[in-house]
Amino acid sequence: MDDSRQAHGLVQWHGTTIIGVKKGGKTVIAGDGQVSMGNTVMKPNARKVRRIGEGGTVIAGFAGATADAFTLFERLEKKLEQHRGQLMRAAVEMAKDWRTDKYLRNLEALMIVADREVMLVLTGNGDVLEPEGGVAAIGSGGNYALSAARALDSYEDDAEKIARAAMAVAAEVCVFTNDRVTVETI
Repeated sequence: MDDSRQAHGLVQWHGTTIIGVKKGGKTVIAGDGQVSMGNTVMKPNARKVRRIGEGGTVIAGFAGATADAFTLFERLEKKLEQHRGQLMRAAVEMAKDWRTDKYLRNLEALMIVADREVMLVLTGNGDVLEPEGGVAAIGSGGNYALSAARALDSYEDDAEKIARAAMAVAAEVCVFTNDRVTVETI
């Protein structure tokens, strides 16, 4: 990423919070609804978490440029079709494409994706990461949400309660995160 784009505020992939929590046989991905451009809130109720795949068997959340994220959702859905719903295989194949394809390589987004078996973080560097401890977070408020979720993990057994509480903490601390949360559960 070139420094001039960063210096002029053109890089917007950091402006959100998405958290994934896998606990007690339940996986939750939650995300805020704020779309920011620089210091301006452009939209407070965006839907950054959604179900994908045949029958909605995969949940996904994104941090990054919206158009880029929709491109990645579509690509992942195609990979899921090609690999008969096997999320790990589809994610690895998409990550390969993301890293090597000239068009995809320029997309600025991160994703957390999950099905009943696995939760993964996907990056444009070709990374497919399975988070340790069943908690992952991305975006500008990701570290706040991740810290809150890890602190709550010992005291709370419900994945959705952990995700919602972690998002509330991130919304209080991160100016690019709001409290209009979308939650999807598998």
